[in-house]
Order: sequence, then structure tokens, then C-alpha cells
Amino acid sequence: MADAPRAGAGEPGGWSVPGPSPRHDVVVVGGGIVGVAVVTALLDAGHTSVALVERESSLAAHQTGRNSNVIHSGLYYAPGSLKARLAVAGCAETKAFCAEQDLPYLECGKVVAATDESELGRMAELVRRGRANGVEVQELDAAGVRDREPAVSAVAGLWVPSTGICDYEAITRRLAELAVARGAVLHTGRAVRSAVRRRSDVVVHTDAGDLLAGQVVVCAGLRSDEIARASGFDPGVRIVPFRGEYSDLRGPKADAVRGLVYPVPDPAFPFLGVHATRGVDGSVHVGPNAVLALAREGYDWRTLKVRELAGTLTDPGFLALAAKQWRYGLGEMHRSVSKAAMAEAVSKMLPGTTADDLQPPHDVMRRAGVRAQAVRPDGALVDDFLFVQDGSGGDGEPTVLHVLNAPSPAATAALPIGREIVSRLEGKSTDGAVAS
Repeated sequence: MADAPRAGAGEPGGWSVPGPSPRHDVVVVGGGIVGVAVVTALLDAGHTSVALVERESSLAAHQTGRNSNVIHSGLYYAPGSLKARLAVAGCAETKAFCAEQDLPYLECGKVVAATDESELGRMAELVRRGRANGVEVQELDAAGVRDREPAVSAVAGLWVPSTGICDYEAITRRLAELAVARGAVLHTGRAVRSAVRRRSDVVVHTDAGDLLAGQVVVCAGLRSDEIARASGFDPGVRIVPFRGEYSDLRGPKADAVRGLVYPVPDPAFPFLGVHATRGVDGSVHVGPNAVLALAREGYDWRTLKVRELAGTLTDPGFLALAAKQWRYGLGEMHRSVSKAAMAEAVSKMLPGTTADDLQPPHDVMRRAGVRAQAVRPDGALVDDFLFVQDGSGGDGEPTVLHVLNAPSPAATAALPIGREIVSRLEGKSTDGAVAS
């Protein structure tokens, strides 16, 4: 399919915008894969006037375009949770979409490696969860792990064949191309300040003028709680930005990695740990760590926004989290500033890995990502997707649905998430909170 038409001068990488409409049926805020999937689901449901607004000049600029590009199986998530249900469905749908659209992907499978007997209990819980979620999971002994990944040292492991790899930025762009062809309006380079409900509509305030809508879906990732508060809605959480950094694994160690190699995760954290991933381009990257970013879009230590950092450091939820997990945080910071420390973490799965084997990724977009993690006032990390609706939507009442927590595996689950959100807008789903 040909590239989508480009915007004119002054909007590099932007999208052309059909003639403006004074009012849209639905406006979606945020041009990551979840926002574009919501647009797709709205069009599928018969909505004919749909617009998407993205603050950056191009789509997929943040979480969508800066991650491991793993198609998650649904192994890790609590049975019955949104993550479990939507990731399992999304795993199959993502691969089917890539095949249909001739986009790069590979169902390469994943080894989860237990490097110490103390991890076996947690690994058994993964087996229970995976099978409860309908995910095929094969238990491996040490020899079985070596058969799958000869370079990995483990006392036991799991083989998850449905896990894969893809290019989520490419998927997002193709979904957007198809949506534009069906009549959706895309505004890039246009920052949304708030989405305020009135009696008969919602006013979407942007830095380039207002848009009107009957309903609004805010999929703003790192800015989702800010937009909710600016709209007069209490989100009940704060987004804390955690940066995850990646390195390319080079040389014989990289050559020996066949697919995806993950540690057994610590259930106290929503992060899956430092893992090795062979991408669709053939390169092998390792990471991420998880350190507090110094800005919402703080992709390195040099990017500091004092007001944003101060807001995080004075937030009661973050302070409670830091008081409980400061040792973990210090360890993550050590791995961020020391390549040797990162190599030591990798060597637990891939023995013999040294700092010399780790190099900055050849693609600058792959060097770091920032996870938009919702934290509750008591310091608890929100462990599931969180969709909260302002207004019931009954009798045509204008509503704003805020997507307040959609980190990994949201990219995998994006297509089902889109349908879930449309069901909520239409009053067909009973999951989640509604505020009036």
C-alpha cells in the first residue's frame, strides 16, 4: 500500500488532514497504537465522523515506537484480568494483521529461564496463569532449555511457542493509512490541553483551536493523567515515567541467541526484567532496566524538566512506592550508569556476557523507552489496564473515556483494546469505573 499522504511544510512526518469538521462523532487523543486501534474499532462499529489528534509530528513516537517489539502471549497476567483476556486475543490478531498486510513479524517463541532454584515457585505460578489464560506452556528441564537456546544457562524453564516479534510502529502506520482511507481525520503536531464535557458535547481544547465531539477517548500515555486533571476529572492515579534502556548484543553471544529469552519476573513489579530479543531485523538487543525518568519524555539522563520531576518527587503515591522499593530502584540506576552492571544482569541467563558485548543500538529510537506507569496514592502500582469513563453516555450524554494505564502488553492487545473501549462507549461493557 502506498504511504499515507504527507502534510505540507512545517509538519515533517505529519499526516494530511481532510477538510475540518465543526463537530465529530468521536475524537481520539493520542497517536500511539492504542489510539489508532480505537479509531479502527470506531470505524468498524459504524462511526462515520472520527478524528485523531496527536501532539507529535508523527505517530507512534513514544511507547509504541520505543519498546522490545514483542508479541506477548498472555502468559504473565492474572486470569480474568483485562491484560490476560486482551493480550491473548491480541497475540493472535496482531500476527494475523501482519500476515494480511505483509508487515514483518515472526512467531519465534520464548524461553523463560529460571537461573536459580529459588525461582521455581514463581515459575510454577506462571505455568498456572498461562494455562488458565489459554496459553500453550511447555515445562523444560535444564537440558530442554539448552535444546531451545544453547547459550542459556538455567536450572529449568518454560517454552511459550505463541510469543513473537513484529514492528509496532509499522503496524500503527498501516492502521492509520487504512483509517484515513475510510474517512478518519488525523491531526498531527497538535497538542491537546483538555477535554471538557458540556451539556451537549465535549470541547477538546488544543493549541491549534478547539474541536467538538459527542464522545472523546484519551489515549495520551505519558500525559493521560495531566489531561484528565486539566479536564476537571480526578484520575485517581499519577503517571510515573520509568525509563527502560536497551543495548545491542554483538558478537558470538548475539549469534547464539535464537529467539526470545526472558527471566522469571518478580511479581512485586510490573516489569518483566532484562531480556534478550532477536528483532525482525535480525539484531539482538538486551534490556530494559527501569529507572525513574527525569521528564515525562525523558529518554536519557540529560533530559530534565524540573516541574515534571518535582511533581513526581512530591506525589504521595510515588513517595510511598519509593519508601518500599528504594533498594530495587538503586539497583536499576546502577545498571543504567554501568554497562558492566547491565552485562552482569544479562550474564545470569547468558553466561560469559561482558560489557564489551554490549553496544548502543544502531537505531536511536531503540536505545530507550519510557513506560507510563500509573501509581495509586498509596504507592501501589496499577497492574492492569485502567479505563475510566467520565459520564455514563446514557441518552446521548457526552462522555470522555480516559485510558489511564496501558503499558505492556498494550501494543500486543491494541486491537482488542480498541473494541473494548468502543463497547464501553456504547454501554455494552460492565468492566471498569464510570464517574459522573
